[in-house]
Amino acid sequence: MDLKVITEPRIAAPPEGTVVLLIGLRVNKFWMVHRWMPVIGSMIPMLIELRKNKEHGFLGSRAWFNRTVIMVQYWRSMDDLMRYSHRSDGKHRSMWAWFNRAVRNDGAVGIFHEAYVVSPDRMHTVYRNMPRFGMAAATESVPQKAAPPVPGGERRRKAA
Repeated sequence: MDLKVITEPRIAAPPEGTVVLLIGLRVNKFWMVHRWMPVIGSMIPMLIELRKNKEHGFLGSRAWFNRTVIMVQYWRSMDDLMRYSHRSDGKHRSMWAWFNRAVRNDGAVGIFHEAYVVSPDRMHTVYRNMPRFGMAAATESVPQKAAPPVPGGERRRKAA
């Protein structure tokens, strides 16, 4: 991971159809470690599998840990994400089957995901005094001045 701070203002330039996936878990019953620890632990083999196999369409991720664990992932397309999540030989499918058998609805650990398809002309990113991060690290980082104008941006500026 390149941690060199880039002082020039930059933006992300993802291809149309790139997907942002928010995925994670929430520990609801701390004493039921045997329920939530395998869920946290399952993230590591899945990420290794995804990083080794570029054909899955995984572009990168960043995670934050607290009572709620959240990972932001970037995918080439929704089709790639769905194809990976349903692969019978993949780590995700076996972990999902385990979760449905072992945890089910006992309330010990919650899981979530939200997936959004990106349309570059309907998004906004800014990175200042940051190393490559987020969408810009997963796709492409370009100088902010090279950004195409936001549709309708002139009208908004005049009205402000």
